[in-house]
Amino acid sequence: MDGSGRSPLTIAVAQPRSLPYDVAANAVAHAAAVREAGTRVVVFPELSLTGYELDAPAVGPDDPRLRPIVEACAETGSVALIGSPVPGDPAVAGGLGDRYIGIIAIDGSGARVAYRKMWLGGAETGMFAAGGDPAAIDIDGHRLGLAVCRDTGIPQHAIDTVALGIDGYVAGVLETEADGGVPGDRSARIARDHGVWVAIASFAGSTGGGYDRAAGRSIIRAADGSIAAEAGPEVGAIARASIP
Repeated sequence: MDGSGRSPLTIAVAQPRSLPYDVAANAVAHAAAVREAGTRVVVFPELSLTGYELDAPAVGPDDPRLRPIVEACAETGSVALIGSPVPGDPAVAGGLGDRYIGIIAIDGSGARVAYRKMWLGGAETGMFAAGGDPAAIDIDGHRLGLAVCRDTGIPQHAIDTVALGIDGYVAGVLETEADGGVPGDRSARIARDHGVWVAIASFAGSTGGGYDRAAGRSIIRAADGSIAAEAGPEVGAIARASIP
């Protein structure tokens, strides 16, 4: 334990195979990655549950196809942060009429939408609504800020998320093979500027939207900017580290 009395938080960034639109098959692949990772938190890439298919229907937290991930999290004691198109907030008037690019947080008790991407890019702007607020989740005394892809390239997003009092900044992204250095560059900037751990899960393999060869190369950086763990470009790779 550190001086706060909390134990280190084990975290993994995973690059599972993702089939276009096939939520059921992809959920099984995510569940396998959760079991293989063996960590308290497992972070997945942007839209990993459907592939980067911008017309894919939203997946709600009560979708029965998520059950394999819930079961894997129950077995391992993990929290999985899954990239998916998600519905709007039912607590907001008219919110369910929109789709968002989001993060579904899943543990052994079920699932919830934890974050909706704030900074959309390219064709996403005509297909999705933009999320309105930064978000963070608390796990075992650690506070993790959430981001999706372009969010990580917007300095104000990190500023606003860090203002929530976070220990780590975690994101799911998708980059082309030619832009494979982007997660490393952005994670270095965020860690350097804000003194927080950064974990970025980067899509590997092939997916829609012209991403025939996604970059992979997921990365975890310590608060001092040093690389704590890094994956290669291959599908199925997992990198692990421990946040003190």
